[in-house]
Amino acid sequence: MLTLDLTNAPSWCDLVPGVRVKLRPLTTALMVSARGDPAVADLPEGVATEEAALAMAKALARRAILDWEGIGDAGGQPLPVSPEAIDALLDLWPAFEAFQSSYVAKALLLDAEKNGSAPLPTGSSAGAKATARPAPETAPTAPQS
Repeated sequence: MLTLDLTNAPSWCDLVPGVRVKLRPLTTALMVSARGDPAVADLPEGVATEEAALAMAKALARRAILDWEGIGDAGGQPLPVSPEAIDALLDLWPAFEAFQSSYVAKALLLDAEKNGSAPLPTGSSAGAKATARPAPETAPTAPQS
């Protein structure tokens, strides 16, 4: 069953130890907006998948991250959320991986879930018989000449 959260309230997500971000829900509008980001839309044709994934993650994060805790500047002072700071956060591999797996992957799992239907009991696969046969115990040998 697909569960819909009709509140669309932002939620906190722990990215790495000591760091959490407040995120907008991942909606279709947010994904479409991120895809239209110049950093994504202007990628040259044939760009490496990894480069495209990073550009998309940063575009999405710039739209989704509303607040954060546990992120500071070089002097240890809390750093406000900004597009540049979000990009710098995602340049850190553990933060990028956590963002991808805890936020972006949810949308991908939901997308994959819609393709996972069980066969109907009266559908074309109902009562299907196996057509594969087990292999013989010993393989026949070629005739000797």
